[in-house]
Amino acid sequence: MDHQGGVQTSERRFAAYVEHLAQAVGHADRVAPLKAYCTGLILPGERKSVEPMAARLEPARVQAAHQSLHHFVAKADWSDEALLALVRAQVLPEMERHGPIQAWVVDDTGFPKKGRHSVGVTRQYCGQIGKQDNCQVAVTLSVASLHASLPIAYRLYLPEQWAEDRERCAKAGVPEGVAFRTKPEIALDQIRSALAAGVSPGIVLADAGYGVDTGFRTALTDLGLTYSLGIQSSTTLWPPGQAPLPPKPWSGRGRPPTRVRRDPNHTPLSAKDLAKALPREAWQVVQWREGTSAALVSRFAAVRVRPAHRDHLRHEPWPEEWFLVEWPEGEQEPTKYWLSTLPPQTAITDLVEQTKLRWRIERDYQELKQEIGLGHYEGRGWRGFHHHASLCIAAYGFLVSERGRIPPSGPQIAILQAPHLPDTYRPRGATLQAGAARG
Repeated sequence: MDHQGGVQTSERRFAAYVEHLAQAVGHADRVAPLKAYCTGLILPGERKSVEPMAARLEPARVQAAHQSLHHFVAKADWSDEALLALVRAQVLPEMERHGPIQAWVVDDTGFPKKGRHSVGVTRQYCGQIGKQDNCQVAVTLSVASLHASLPIAYRLYLPEQWAEDRERCAKAGVPEGVAFRTKPEIALDQIRSALAAGVSPGIVLADAGYGVDTGFRTALTDLGLTYSLGIQSSTTLWPPGQAPLPPKPWSGRGRPPTRVRRDPNHTPLSAKDLAKALPREAWQVVQWREGTSAALVSRFAAVRVRPAHRDHLRHEPWPEEWFLVEWPEGEQEPTKYWLSTLPPQTAITDLVEQTKLRWRIERDYQELKQEIGLGHYEGRGWRGFHHHASLCIAAYGFLVSERGRIPPSGPQIAILQAPHLPDTYRPRGATLQAGAARG
């Protein structure tokens, strides 16, 4: 297939893809801006905010295009959930043609922001810059196979001080019924919705921000889902073969004791101390592969333990599960810890391989932010923040589908062709002249 023919075929598929998505946006007059917005997100360009996209799409009528796109993303009342459901319905079958869904990955992603008026912005940890700073944070649920992955749910985390300030929320367009929810609570809502929608289940993966929440882990088990979740080095665990003491013997007076217990000579260990106490033979070198990248190797141990969180208030111990630890050669102490409900007979190589699938979505967010413009939205409101993200995921979903059609050894072709820009045009916020070469 020649390059021109490939682009034309891809453009036809893109037109059909967006036509299907149009069911989610309601009025017929929203179909054109839907297609234009998704096109603008896919086309090359340094900024994917409304004004630069309008100039790239319709250089002869930038102001009118800008108004149309801005109204569609910031004002128009259409459902993000309905749009993402249509994306999912088109993209997941393409993913599953190459292999089953393996994992559901819970994560959150941050966007540095100046000022205090953008919805949900406050000083909090921002993964993009690796420290506390002014930012917005969104909780996401992605599905991953061994070959591809796709976000299927996306929700702004509204910090408590925002949720309690109803005047501030009203100015940012936060819906009346939106109250404060922790990140694990938001993630559980997304997971329940995915189950109700019939998404093929997979092992739930998340970092310690979610794994340390006992309620989150318990809820996943109650939903019938398996997990492998990061925990902190301070998380308390009963070592292999140990458990809290049984209830005290009944004295014959009052109610018989029913809660399990500890005493000064029988207490759980921190994850770090337990890992350091494991014998040398518990550790082995495991090699795993992430997507198409080179094989990675590290040293791991996996033992069966019982979580100890507040078990002195329980009538029976927590069930046994896997405690997986990574301690790379040359490091002074372990670097990562997980709890997993994979079956007791699971081999350590399978434990590591499935747990490490979480990092597959890092490529998604790198591309969504650098290529699709996930963090480029300049509006301040709740609706625009979510609409822009849903449209970014829709555009990215089309790219995932297109890649699935091309074998790894096949030619890499452009998805869409950009209209010619006037030589004098320079997008707001860009650092390159319009006529300069783009990498």
